[in-house]
Amino acid sequence: MQQRIEELDALRGLMLVWITLTHLPTVLSTYVNQPLGFFSAAEGFIFLSALFTGRIYFRIAERDGHGAMWRKLWMRTGKLYCYQLLLLGFAFMIEAPIAARGNTPAVHNLLDFYFAAGRTRAFIDAALMVYSPPLLDILPVYIFLLALTPFALMLGSRFGWKYALIGGFTLWMLAQFGFRSFVYHVEARAFGLQIPLNEMGAFDLWAWQLWWLVGLWLGVRWAKDAFRLDWVKQVTIPAAIVAGFFLVLRYAQIDGILTLGKSGLLLDKWDFGVGRIIDFTAVAVVAIRFRSALSPLAIRPLVTLGQSSLPVFCVHLLCVFFALTIMKNDSVIRDWKAIVVVIGSLSALLLTAKVATNWRAKAGGNRAPSSDLPTPPAGGYEPRLAVEKVA
Repeated sequence: MQQRIEELDALRGLMLVWITLTHLPTVLSTYVNQPLGFFSAAEGFIFLSALFTGRIYFRIAERDGHGAMWRKLWMRTGKLYCYQLLLLGFAFMIEAPIAARGNTPAVHNLLDFYFAAGRTRAFIDAALMVYSPPLLDILPVYIFLLALTPFALMLGSRFGWKYALIGGFTLWMLAQFGFRSFVYHVEARAFGLQIPLNEMGAFDLWAWQLWWLVGLWLGVRWAKDAFRLDWVKQVTIPAAIVAGFFLVLRYAQIDGILTLGKSGLLLDKWDFGVGRIIDFTAVAVVAIRFRSALSPLAIRPLVTLGQSSLPVFCVHLLCVFFALTIMKNDSVIRDWKAIVVVIGSLSALLLTAKVATNWRAKAGGNRAPSSDLPTPPAGGYEPRLAVEKVA
């Protein structure tokens, strides 16, 4: 059985709780939406997923060959795609008929294109991942990124990661100047696309692929024991200043004291603006510097959630759809209903994680222990780092 890094699993579990509380239509959503600056749980979740993917699948390629790595990655991609189809089936076959009655406008708004295009066309477009309804638009991005991961790992292994990263950075730069819109109009003319761009998902894949590549690269370096963190101490103070600046800027925007105007594009979530990269990196540096103080926060429920992130993520979407359904014509769920929805949703996530953990334990009970990941010491995990001496 593979040994897990509990602090990172707990962090991923925290991201899942954060995403859930943000998506649930309660008064709490306002307070947990980007509370630490101009970044959300999506950045952290995607980055951690890429970090784990790069580390684990690089080791598989080293141990079993690139063929095994390709096969396992595409099997996982297929599994993700099946989860997406199940979620689409739930949205179109259960939620859509409820929304059609007219007393759940929030759900109806999420499925606007479904009602405009019709059931058959909407499902085909969604199955082809051309149509991505709100809330169901992050898994297609994850699927595309995971499907392209073998190519990135091969390119990095054979020619060096600088070419992959330069290519990813170039695409990210183009995305900041409307590359997605340009590609959409080219495809619309060439293939006769009849779906609005805004119905193809909020996340710009051309921009977010850079974040995935960076996570993969660091995961590979980690697998090679070349993931150095000795520089963190030297940049902690500048990082804290940067993180503090963005935090003040964020709350000045929330309070209406400051309007960002055109500069807000540098902090745009969907196009993954440069400001978000800087802010996330600064906060990450501070967190790494004081990780010993934060490690007690790696409580067992968060670890359990992080170890079963995919089914937990899918169940969180079901909880959000349920909340939007019972919300009916209200703008938000309040009072005792909000408390019940939040507690019920978090309980459902934890129950899902426990069931998934037990199922994995039973399925892997007869397997030989794997040496894919190192065994953490009894006193907690400290990743092995190749630390250079600073003169």
